[in-house]
Amino acid sequence: MRSILPFALALLALPAASAQQQAYTPPQHTAPPPPGIARSTPEEVVQQADGGTQIERDRPATYALAEHRRLARALGALLPQRKGVVDAYVLSVALDSDPVFGREAREAGKVLARRYDAVGRTITLGGSDGKAPSPLPMGSPANFEAALARIAELMDEKEDVLVLYATSHGAPFGVVYNDGNEGFGAISPRRLAALLRAHGIERRLLIVSACYSGVFVPVLSGPQTAMLSAAAADRSSFGCTAENDWTFFGDALINRALRKPQPLARAAEEAVAQIARWEGDARLKPSLPQRSIGDGVAVWLTPLEARMPKVATAPVGKPSIDSLTPP
Repeated sequence: MRSILPFALALLALPAASAQQQAYTPPQHTAPPPPGIARSTPEEVVQQADGGTQIERDRPATYALAEHRRLARALGALLPQRKGVVDAYVLSVALDSDPVFGREAREAGKVLARRYDAVGRTITLGGSDGKAPSPLPMGSPANFEAALARIAELMDEKEDVLVLYATSHGAPFGVVYNDGNEGFGAISPRRLAALLRAHGIERRLLIVSACYSGVFVPVLSGPQTAMLSAAAADRSSFGCTAENDWTFFGDALINRALRKPQPLARAAEEAVAQIARWEGDARLKPSLPQRSIGDGVAVWLTPLEARMPKVATAPVGKPSIDSLTPP
């Protein structure tokens, strides 16, 4: 009897563990933002976004240490660049803790790493995928800036490329950081431009999946920049329901078009056309995704795309358009 007791106890524990996992609830946005944000004027909100302002509250005493360890592991795993090779460094970040963004950022990191030969040179930041607490560093402004700084240390700015995918809720002043009721902040176009300028990162593919994300395009565009946004500066994008696997933009661009061995410009055109069909079928106000590809982008994009896998991968997850279909 003694010999089988541990095994029997383990079996008895399995249903409890399964029930505990099923009972996991991702962070909820149920409390108002702190007074420093809630009572701000529109001008003050813009100033906070331009400064990369981040507010944390009601965290457990051990949170900061655990988050530090998660970030240190992620940054320490990045490989150095290869001399004579145009290396891509992929940074995929979900700035909001709604699971749709966590799921999208995870899969975007995988797709972009495969497409641009960036396995080992990819870092993903984000909250829960909806099933369990996230083992990843959170997609906060502070973690984003640390990851960007580490990538800048490793890459050769005259040779290598930053591929950034950011997904979150958006506002006319930029993308929003919101981790449940505990984390608040934003990153504006001017803030992102200042960070990239400080690190000397001019070769870049920047993709922002959020409402109003067109505000990033005029500020970040340049000869060496390819910039794609989910919406025009004055338009909403769609599919950001927490239960979704994808936003419309992420599904069309990452989950479908960029899985195929086709040039970036063609992939962007395909994604925009697909989104327009979905929005038309659902009678939604068009989001009008924006794109800008600088004249000098071909210098680094051509060698990267020459190494693209020749075989497409299949889309994963539930199509984002399904979220508009009544159960």
